[in-house]
Amino acid sequence: MRDKIKRLIVFTISLAMFSAINPVHGQTRTPDNQAEQRREAPTETLIRNATVLTISHGTLQNSDVLIRRGKIAAVGQNLKAGGGARVIDATGKYVMPGIIDCHSHTMIDAINEGTVSVSSMVNVKDVLNPTDIAIYRELAGGTTTANVLHGSANSIGGQTIVVKLKYGRPASEFIFPGALPGIKFALGENPKRSNFPPLPGLQRRYPATRMGVEETIRDAFTRAVDYKKDWDDYRAAQKRGDKSVLPPRRDLQLEPLVEVLEGKRYVHAHSYRADEILMLINVANEFGFKVRTFQHVLEGYKVAREIAEHGAGGSTFSDWWGYKIEAYDATPYNTAIMMRAGVVVSVNSDSNELARRLNIEAAKMMKYGDLTEEEALKLITLNPAIQLGIQDRVGTIDLGKDADVVIWNGHPLSVYSRPETTFIDGEIFFDRQQDIARRADMERERAQLEQAEPNRPPAQGGTAPTIPRRRPSHDTDDEWDGGIDQR
Repeated sequence: MRDKIKRLIVFTISLAMFSAINPVHGQTRTPDNQAEQRREAPTETLIRNATVLTISHGTLQNSDVLIRRGKIAAVGQNLKAGGGARVIDATGKYVMPGIIDCHSHTMIDAINEGTVSVSSMVNVKDVLNPTDIAIYRELAGGTTTANVLHGSANSIGGQTIVVKLKYGRPASEFIFPGALPGIKFALGENPKRSNFPPLPGLQRRYPATRMGVEETIRDAFTRAVDYKKDWDDYRAAQKRGDKSVLPPRRDLQLEPLVEVLEGKRYVHAHSYRADEILMLINVANEFGFKVRTFQHVLEGYKVAREIAEHGAGGSTFSDWWGYKIEAYDATPYNTAIMMRAGVVVSVNSDSNELARRLNIEAAKMMKYGDLTEEEALKLITLNPAIQLGIQDRVGTIDLGKDADVVIWNGHPLSVYSRPETTFIDGEIFFDRQQDIARRADMERERAQLEQAEPNRPPAQGGTAPTIPRRRPSHDTDDEWDGGIDQR
């Protein structure tokens, strides 16, 4: 027992040391030296002689990007920077906006609150894990912004949040300033729990059919309308000077749904089949709210016109299908068909692994649908920014926008290209050269930890130290109780 405790202590200390390392500067992170490093960082960065993929106004050859105080200050040729500026020669390289992932589960270890079908009272913002190594790997793939979603075990799931992937910083600094919060809905097999029968002796959770999923959503909004009316009546009585009226009892489950009715919270709806997509559009029209995005939406091509008329976006996969029954009738041409019908479309990851190569997912759409380079790049930059309501801040290389930019060693739509440097708000959060330089130190540190007495294998007999179980890197919103990928 004593040996187990010692091993646990050493592992905990080792994990803490690893988490405290700044992946860019290679120094231990403390509040004091973190602030000192920010003070020492240059307020200007000039990226020179690059091919700039602006997304909004074409490709600029041999051009510069000037970053000042976290914003894009100028884009053009022969730009000048002030004294002390960081100057990067990007000759032969490409600069593009940071990739935006509209469907992510990075930073959260528990995907679903699946005990009830309406879990709108829970909020992923409260459980963000800023030490998730997937964040750093996604930065290494050029991803800078993510829409962190609750899972899909619920007809109405938990509240969602948009983050900037500022690895090494406190969770509070990840929150995207001014981005409207969201809430996760889910339709079809996942909320009706088709693949997860109850354990013996336990009652199956309602709903168990697509009809039940619809009724659950309608019932929740019927209650939310009544709840909103109660509060509206109370506030009206207060304005009249009526001091006898008492405020309604707060309902944490209904408050987020009232925000949806008031246009203060976006709905992101997990969906697959055309019939259920139309069902949710009808329910939304009935209660007077909009679905901001249909997520996955593999049969969106069948009802693309109706999605466009409703004003919803489609955040889909490139060429995944057939992994469960409701995903069989899909096509990789889904993206192009929805785009041609007027739907704002993005491609997303739903996976920590895929989130670091979304550029390749976008490139596939040039094959499946004949998208242009600019249209393909919009799938991972401007379009998801529009879907999240942050297009005035990110998604293109334009004057005044946040300096969330990535320098690539080749064209981002090539499988042979990789990011060299990733900026968020003008700060470097991934630098490939520094990463390579730090690898030898990390190996030496690992070797030292392995030689620590509690980590050594026993000399004779006994049990060798166990390697801690790690959460699978392919977690998606559809996992249930830590199971395999169900999507």
